[in-house]
Amino acid sequence: MKNILIFGLWFGTIITSIAQTITIKDVETNLALEGVVILSEKPKVSLITNSQGQADITAFKKAKTIQIHSLGFKTLFKSFDEIESDNFQLFLEPMSMDLDEVVISATRWRQTTGNIPSKVISISPKEIILQNPQTAADLLGVSGKVFIQKSQQGGGSPMIRGFATNRLLYTVDGVRMNTAIFRGGNLQNVISLDPFATENTEVLFGPGSVIYGSDAIGGVMSFQTLTPQLSLNDKTLLTGKAVTRYSSANNEKTGHLDVNIGWKKWALVTSFSSWDYDHLKQGSHGPNNYIKDYHVERQNGEDVVISQNDPLFQVPTAYSQINVMQKVRFVPNKNWDLQYGFHYSETSPYGRYDRHNRTRNGLPRYAEWNYGPQKWMMNNLSFHHTKSNTIYDQVTLRLALQTFEESRIDRSLNSTERNTQLEKVDAYSINLDMVKSIHSKNTLYYGLEYILNDVDSKGKLTNINDKTSITGPSRYPMATWNSLAAYINNEFRVSEKFTLQGGLRYNQYIFDADFENNLDFYPFPFNKATINDGALTGNIGAVYKPTNSWAIRANVGTAFRSPNVDDIGKIFDSEPGAVTVPNPNLKAEYAYNFDLGIAKIFKNTVKIDLTGYYTILKNALVRRDFLVNGQDSIMYDGILSKVQAIQNAASAHVYGLQAGVEVKLSTGFNFSSDINYQYGEEELDDGSTSPSRHASPLFGVSRLTYRSDKLKLEAYTTFQGERSFEDLALEEQSKDEIYAKDANGNNYSPSWYTLNVKAMYNLSDMFSISSGIENITDQRYRPYSSGISGAGRNFILSLKAEF
Repeated sequence: MKNILIFGLWFGTIITSIAQTITIKDVETNLALEGVVILSEKPKVSLITNSQGQADITAFKKAKTIQIHSLGFKTLFKSFDEIESDNFQLFLEPMSMDLDEVVISATRWRQTTGNIPSKVISISPKEIILQNPQTAADLLGVSGKVFIQKSQQGGGSPMIRGFATNRLLYTVDGVRMNTAIFRGGNLQNVISLDPFATENTEVLFGPGSVIYGSDAIGGVMSFQTLTPQLSLNDKTLLTGKAVTRYSSANNEKTGHLDVNIGWKKWALVTSFSSWDYDHLKQGSHGPNNYIKDYHVERQNGEDVVISQNDPLFQVPTAYSQINVMQKVRFVPNKNWDLQYGFHYSETSPYGRYDRHNRTRNGLPRYAEWNYGPQKWMMNNLSFHHTKSNTIYDQVTLRLALQTFEESRIDRSLNSTERNTQLEKVDAYSINLDMVKSIHSKNTLYYGLEYILNDVDSKGKLTNINDKTSITGPSRYPMATWNSLAAYINNEFRVSEKFTLQGGLRYNQYIFDADFENNLDFYPFPFNKATINDGALTGNIGAVYKPTNSWAIRANVGTAFRSPNVDDIGKIFDSEPGAVTVPNPNLKAEYAYNFDLGIAKIFKNTVKIDLTGYYTILKNALVRRDFLVNGQDSIMYDGILSKVQAIQNAASAHVYGLQAGVEVKLSTGFNFSSDINYQYGEEELDDGSTSPSRHASPLFGVSRLTYRSDKLKLEAYTTFQGERSFEDLALEEQSKDEIYAKDANGNNYSPSWYTLNVKAMYNLSDMFSISSGIENITDQRYRPYSSGISGAGRNFILSLKAEF
């Protein structure tokens, strides 16, 4: 009898354990749904389903309300007991429109957008598979809400709400990617990320400094990479995918493989991607000013200007890249979740195409102007603990070390001297983030952060004939940049219809630089610089939802950007005939923002989403004329150049509107359109104003989609409005190498559009094929402020296998 009781208890335990593994499927296709977010406020728990649509919901056992969210499906609200009565199987109903989705970027914790005053969007993995973006910059552009500038094919610099570069923030798995050498000029660091290894991408629009600190003025781009998935039974979980892709416009040859192995407590995911791109071919129909029908080659010890057989090829733009990721996860019990992630990315050297367009005396200005290999490595260790106590319900500690390496290599035409500048940054970070539900209506998000950036910058001059080298001027001083911060954010649900949210952050930043490495080359009146200052930022906002079919959001917030090594210590040629020099007397710039958003669903058929915003930037860090030892010009690269420096010398303002519409048509068909308008002005030295450089012209995307069980089709157009010469920023008006000419011979950015079609078909449960034609009409176009034209007519073919 005793043995029977023991067996009964054991068997009951096993049955209960199995029963608490939920399975979620699509009600129409009966297919398992991966990435479904399951969360509750009490207890404060959240998780996502694995590739089999399963998750262990033991931690939800006492929950009265559990939310089940998946983009494109109707949200379910169930108690644990109700789920148990459904035998732990749920079916989600497809729904094209919803006002709520689950995001992480607003507070570093999973929340529904219905409780967030700021505008936040997600870019779904399904959309990424259909669109086949070549880089992470292109991935962001898929949203139709982020404008992407490019100076070369190996690049992509997002512009959001009139801000760009070091006034935007990137995070990877919750770790800050911005470094102390993120510059005001266009950046290409985002291409270090692998779209194939990205589990979820979010964009938070507007100030994010309360949670993320310096640089989060225009927005925050949050990338979550693949999470190792555990097995929920005694069998080893083995899943993965392999992708191969070809594109005709740049002869792209891409391959990717990721494999997940999961046991009950341990899981591993390994990812590898490789890209190879030839020179990018632009379209046949458009401005002739975009055509450069020559390039420079070194032949028999001489620089030779080569006329191209096909003038539409943009030479040099070819490059290649590899990405490797390894993650390990250990979950010893229901309270602890430990994860380690290793990321490595490296590009080949690649030409900066806009610099190759510069001329002098009727000849190319440069024989070489290349970026050396761009390398990024991150080691990230995170500890997550879930157990309600006096201090927190959940806590996450992230320890990260990132290493960045980039270089610039240039040589003037017919010169034997090659100038190389190499920068390395070691970025250490510690983040402690906690969440605590005070009661059913009040949740606190708070934490601490420490960041250290160690900058090593070297210069080298090489004689290309005899290969001898000497020390040359470096781009930056040897420097360290520190940031220490504490923040708190409070979410208060006044009622089911009304939520308030507000927060504060104090940030102390410390900068030390030594200019000894450049004193032999430039006559600086100082050899060291130190800054130790603080910044206080805050925000308050509200969400009002009169019914489930519409929502009103309002938010007032501040943000800041502390001066970094690039602001204080950089030496470079900012434009022909001008050189930027260090300035150690800088303070943080501040942004003050207000935005108002309204979203409404009409009869589950039409959804309209409007967001207006206005941002004022005070104490702006801008480039202005400067003096060095009383001189307004110095010799740089053999040319007498006007001296400039970054200074707190201006104010600026940006306002704009983001508008979106979705329409559910007949069965399987949907239409959507996003359009973005912004206008910015910046104060000049004489008190007059100039249009802001990073406020892009009108742009957007419109899509017509069709979905069935196995097939998805999409026809879409992307477009940009004109930016006339008069509306170009003053510093942009003289950049002959990147703009077209208007009827008066002045530089301007013409309007453009592309027509495109994409398709994806599931051949079986394992195999799918996707294809597309981009820029069907073969337009020759160049996104605003870009130094390279977009691809001409481009045929894409991709095959994916999942197991």
